[in-house]
Amino acid sequence: MKHDHKAVGVDAEGKARNLKRLRRIEGQVRGLQKMVEEDRYCADIITQISSVHEALRAVGRELMRNHVKHCATSAIQAGPEQAEVMYDELVDLMHRYGR
Repeated sequence: MKHDHKAVGVDAEGKARNLKRLRRIEGQVRGLQKMVEEDRYCADIITQISSVHEALRAVGRELMRNHVKHCATSAIQAGPEQAEVMYDELVDLMHRYGR
């Protein structure tokens, strides 16, 4: 479900941390490609994949915190109709994020 919304509040330090993490993750993924190309040991590749997953989860946690703190709070305070939409969105996000 794609939205054309912009974040209500963006913490500049959090954004910088996330961009730094994402650049690091990008490098890790390139490293994974190289490992596969070089026929590296499968267990080593799987360990690296696990590391990438954890790094992505860290970015997700930061984004979820920002979403709840700013976007969700704003929608909930805007009134019952917007609140209901936000509750559904949050439940959907938690379900997808919890997999």
